[in-house]
Amino acid sequence: MRIDAHQHFWRMDRGDYGWLTGKDHPLIARDFLPDDLAPLLKAARIDRTVLVQAAPTEAETHFLLELADASPFIAGVVGWVDFEAPDAASRIARLAARPKLLGLRPMIQDLRDEEWMLRPAPARAFEAMQRGALCFDALVKPRHLPALAELLERHPDLAVVVDHGAKPDISHGEIELWSTCMRHIGRNSAACCKLSGLATEAGAGWSVAALKPYVDVLLESFGPSRLMWGSDWPVLNEAGTYDGWFAAAQELTRHLSQPDREAIFGGTAAKFYRLN
Repeated sequence: MRIDAHQHFWRMDRGDYGWLTGKDHPLIARDFLPDDLAPLLKAARIDRTVLVQAAPTEAETHFLLELADASPFIAGVVGWVDFEAPDAASRIARLAARPKLLGLRPMIQDLRDEEWMLRPAPARAFEAMQRGALCFDALVKPRHLPALAELLERHPDLAVVVDHGAKPDISHGEIELWSTCMRHIGRNSAACCKLSGLATEAGAGWSVAALKPYVDVLLESFGPSRLMWGSDWPVLNEAGTYDGWFAAAQELTRHLSQPDREAIFGGTAAKFYRLN
């Protein structure tokens, strides 16, 4: 089974995508829904997808779950809950009862406090996620990686995947600090990582050659059994195309064995998210 482990849908009239403005994101500030993605999946022979939140509201999570219930190719949803709410644990428990909810993703990349995930309130939410058998998508940037490493030590049984390879600054060629942190996390935890979002971090005009040093670090740090491919569509449209990024990822992993490639393009995601 070939899986796109990270994609989004949104409907602009919902009004909860504060970051998504025509001024800042003219290429993607419109509705993107299942019918828009279906032909791209067919062309790439993608069987299932993991639909990930893009707004910091529970209302959007329920909207995505409704889409998942109506769209057979959506294997499940990674949603959002206010981790700092006094009743966060009970909210998480209620959402965990939804069969299509796979995990949760606080939008850590937008938070000023680089150690927010180590606060007491998020800790209680992480414990509630473990009780509900939910996965944690870590939407972080390189500056958050030391705190993420500590979080992984505190919660060794929490299923964690690092979104977008922790968003290295490929456009400026910054790799040393990021690679040191990612190797540390790969070596000292059971966390997985998504091979996604790299084209966006490289910027328009990216090339396979520009991405290769970063992909090589991810392969070295996590190995194919802990690495999963995702499109990050339609955010991807700001830097490229679905088929372009899919072909690039195929080329960047061409030297691997067939079983290893099958893990990256489906098997790892199926195991991590417990997909049937």
